[in-house]
Amino acid sequence: MSKVLLVTGAGRGIGAAVARAAGKAGYRVVVNYSRSKEAAESVVRDIKAAGGEAVAIQGDMASETDIVALFAAIDRTYGRLDALVNNAGVIGPRGRVENLEAAGIAELLAVNVTSVFLCAREAVKRMSTKHGGKGGAIVNIGSAATRLGGSGEYVPYAASKGAVNTLTIGLAKEVALEGIRVNTVEPGLIATDIHYEGRLDKLGPTVPMGRVAPPEEVAGPVLFLLSDAASYITGSIVTVSGGR
Repeated sequence: MSKVLLVTGAGRGIGAAVARAAGKAGYRVVVNYSRSKEAAESVVRDIKAAGGEAVAIQGDMASETDIVALFAAIDRTYGRLDALVNNAGVIGPRGRVENLEAAGIAELLAVNVTSVFLCAREAVKRMSTKHGGKGGAIVNIGSAATRLGGSGEYVPYAASKGAVNTLTIGLAKEVALEGIRVNTVEPGLIATDIHYEGRLDKLGPTVPMGRVAPPEEVAGPVLFLLSDAASYITGSIVTVSGGR
């Protein structure tokens, strides 16, 4: 049977690109979305049109109840889970640290950090040989902002992605003998609608390769890390940033 892959936040951007690429690679893809049902269903249609299999399932990654329900729906639909891409994320509050408010930080961390822990928890319960699973792979989507810091704009976002990197390293060691590999892909400047208007035009020239990348150039490394070709890679942080 084809492997089952869950991609969170897969209605647009990097998540959608990963879902489409996975469908072409033969995965049965669960396209998770929070509010953009139409976008998620469009991704499902694209996958099916290319000969693949996919289903869109709603679930707010800021809600533990929704996350548990999402995995239960996967159990009912496919009866297995082989791979997880923790892609869902938000930019959060923008500006200097001195102007931040607790509520904005909490909302950011709920999606960018807590949901990654909770989705990993549910995936490990299903994949781990310790729990009767057959192993699997998890790829967390980080950000090159962890190295740059996001000064003056996105320090909370950069910090949240730093937490994801630490989770990747720790979890990878925790489940390495249970058939599960865990890695992070860190995108740089990618052409998605997560950026405010003009940001990509302003920062594109600072990339050593001289350009912003489409999300499909992130999907390739993600699919590699999910594949058997990466069977001896775990706990790694792979940066996809054009050298920036």
